[in-house]
Amino acid sequence: MMQPMASVATARGRIGYIEAGSGDATPIVFLHGVGSDKGVWRPQLEHFGKTRRAVAFDYPGYGGSDLVEDATRDDFAASMVGAMTALGIGRAHVCGLSLGGVIAIAMHAAAPQRCASLIIADSFAVHPDGQSIYDRSVAASHMMTMRALAEARSGLLLGSAATDELRAEVIETMAAIDPAAYRIGAEAVWLADQRDRVAAVGVPTLILVGDEDAITPPALSAELQRLIPGSVLERIAGAGHLANAEAPQAFNSAIESFLAELG
Repeated sequence: MMQPMASVATARGRIGYIEAGSGDATPIVFLHGVGSDKGVWRPQLEHFGKTRRAVAFDYPGYGGSDLVEDATRDDFAASMVGAMTALGIGRAHVCGLSLGGVIAIAMHAAAPQRCASLIIADSFAVHPDGQSIYDRSVAASHMMTMRALAEARSGLLLGSAATDELRAEVIETMAAIDPAAYRIGAEAVWLADQRDRVAAVGVPTLILVGDEDAITPPALSAELQRLIPGSVLERIAGAGHLANAEAPQAFNSAIESFLAELG
């Protein structure tokens, strides 16, 4: 059963979260993208909450979390580990999409013992166009409202099978983001170069990508698969950048198969 949205106190401020489920199986933690918040993971919380504890967090400055000025991707990672600790989660499968994938990699680098596995969706080790995407994102966040930015960007985020309802949800979620937090998140994701970190990943890793992802194309996930020892890559047919929301059944099924051997 899905619990109400809440927040938990950490040494780095309050962190917003939603959770569902319980049980003896290893918990699963979900980390959202730069233009989203914890609510994007509802299809996963509802599904995985049937068999295990499932938790989705907000980064500092997003949703129900306190803003941390000048936070870095490593600060985000530390905040997520701190929130896990505050909720009594010692070790979890860590699933992150886009910026969430970047933060999942940073979490493993900082605290590998807290990561039972990594599930990296629609993300990368380094983005070849990261600087230009970051520059455009920051400029747009100063020149436009977040709603206008969301409306302009939604077409790039979603694949051909996305519904009008999902498109509207994506716009509403992004429109509510604090522009200052968005700029911090944009730096954390688009300027990341974690090639050394992914080469050192030592836990089972599943890489997922929408085959219509125009923002972090499948080639970047293929590069991740080459860099992370023993990792597995699966493409989600008909999905764009928000594969978990666009094709939740296929996304969840891929994770279920992956976790079946891990517990």
